[in-house]
Amino acid sequence: MIGTLRESLAASPLPRLEARLLWQRVLGVPHAWLIAHDADPLEPAQVAAYQALEARRLAGEPIAYILGVREFFGRDFQVTSAVLIPRPDTELLVECGLRAVRALRAPRVLDLGTGSGIVAVTLALERPDAQVRATDCSAEALDVARMNARALGAKLLFSHGNWYDTELGSAGFDLIVSNPPYIDAQDAHLGRGDLRFEPAGALTDGADGLQALREIVQGAPDHLAPGGFLCVEHGWDQAAAVRSLFLRRGFADVASERDLSGIERVTRGRLPAGFS
Repeated sequence: MIGTLRESLAASPLPRLEARLLWQRVLGVPHAWLIAHDADPLEPAQVAAYQALEARRLAGEPIAYILGVREFFGRDFQVTSAVLIPRPDTELLVECGLRAVRALRAPRVLDLGTGSGIVAVTLALERPDAQVRATDCSAEALDVARMNARALGAKLLFSHGNWYDTELGSAGFDLIVSNPPYIDAQDAHLGRGDLRFEPAGALTDGADGLQALREIVQGAPDHLAPGGFLCVEHGWDQAAAVRSLFLRRGFADVASERDLSGIERVTRGRLPAGFS
């Protein structure tokens, strides 16, 4: 037997929270158990398993990928390297969508580029009466989204395709939401931190960061019901440009909403009833 939990946590080069989370994963126990058993001796196999995870984290791999789970909107979502790591900022997109359809019964909702499914699944759980469809061009991402829907008990439909280029049905949607790739391909942040490990196609459009947003805004009126809303997440410095896209496409009530850091993170607009 080699050392104790208390000694391992004290000796780890990782922040204590991360070391604790890795030990919880290795031992399959909750935080309270670690506190109550931190003087217990460790088995060599347990230490080896922990050290393997620790080495991955020290090499920079995001802890969400190592653990395979990340919390979003109060629920645990499974994540793999095929999808983006859920971020708190995206909860604003969900809140924007929920406000847009709060007065509607059985709203029809479309999530474009669903990734792990955090937005679509959350909307389906928060509005069980909604008819939610989620799309993604990545079959691997859709597998993760389906897995999360099953695990959390959400009922929704999935379609494989790029933005609107997939089976969407003939009925107009009351709400379209999307958190598309919006980082400029030349942004140095793509080579730093967690972004190095996340799927590049979910982070950047390979251009100026607005190309996917242009496609989504341009195509939205063809798939929205009269009075329907489009809500999109975008970069910290893109709000003005995205509002301009909405206005040029004929959307009304266009506005951007700020996240907890005060950054304009989500822009919404309504398709006028008489749009043509």
